[in-house]
Amino acid sequence: MSLAPERTPRSTLADECALLRPRAGWWAWWRDPHALAALGVALPVWLMLGLLAGPQMRAPAGGLAWLSLVLVQPVAEELVFRGVLQGQLLRLSEGRRVAGLTLANLATTAGFVAVHLLAQPPAWALAVAAPSLLLGHLRERLGSVWPAVALHAFYNAGFGLTAWWARG
Repeated sequence: MSLAPERTPRSTLADECALLRPRAGWWAWWRDPHALAALGVALPVWLMLGLLAGPQMRAPAGGLAWLSLVLVQPVAEELVFRGVLQGQLLRLSEGRRVAGLTLANLATTAGFVAVHLLAQPPAWALAVAAPSLLLGHLRERLGSVWPAVALHAFYNAGFGLTAWWARG
């Protein structure tokens, strides 16, 4: 009997992004109770943000800024962070957990926050930690990065609309 860990085939970028082999039924992600809860929590969060931090929020200026906020950023960030990085970290960490969260999700969230620190004030960058953990959880639970992309786009759209509403 060998004590060496069992080898798993290397995943490809496409596998990690769930482009080739998404879990059966992944398109029905919005019926998952965790995904529904993630959608439901957004409205009270946006309301609180608008009331408490409205003056500090910046609404996208123009169509290209909205396109970037709601489409480009969610797709790019989720493919890189939840698709590639979290997928590889899940494989390397063998799904180990701390306080119910995988080490892969925790490490991916740390990287996600770090990247946001480059463009945002510290408090705003740290505020992406909770949604990042949630997006990572859904990526793992549903076996696809695409629900995380859709939810990220939804969150960004609501954030942008809240900023627009709060400034007026």
